[in-house]
Amino acid sequence: MLPRVYIRSPVDDDWSTLLDLHQRSADYHSPWAEPAKNEEGCRRYIHRCHTEPFEGMLIWHAIDHRLVGVANLSQIFYGSFQNAYLGYYGNVDYAGQGLMTEGVKLVLNHAFNSLKLHRIEANIQPGNTASIKLIKRLGFAHEGFSRQYLKINGEWRDHERWALTVDNWLR
Repeated sequence: MLPRVYIRSPVDDDWSTLLDLHQRSADYHSPWAEPAKNEEGCRRYIHRCHTEPFEGMLIWHAIDHRLVGVANLSQIFYGSFQNAYLGYYGNVDYAGQGLMTEGVKLVLNHAFNSLKLHRIEANIQPGNTASIKLIKRLGFAHEGFSRQYLKINGEWRDHERWALTVDNWLR
């Protein structure tokens, strides 16, 4: 079966495509995420992808080459930790088609095989059932609950902590 999606790092010219996804999917992302809603914010995100211990990946539809979503590996640590935090959000136009699961799977392959990370952690708000289902499909294990973990849309929000190690990924 041919892949339905592919991933790549964003380039400077992607800012307008990214902004379009953010604006059209704003209601879909709320209250779970707050992606940039202006050109400056999208350009800052692309710059961050190339300057920090951060890997931002755009997930593209393999046939129509439209943007399906975004997945990020942030706070990448090496040495004895070899860990990163996973975040992702999708395009409302592709919701429920399994494309984000396929795209995040490619990002995890990159994390474990190219970056040689040992562990990926995802923190998800308890009410974000679609995101929790996605992470479960990829083999993440529930590890705990963090009260007022991240400030999103101006509010400190509780999160469930999910993690996956390379050993479990390879099974």
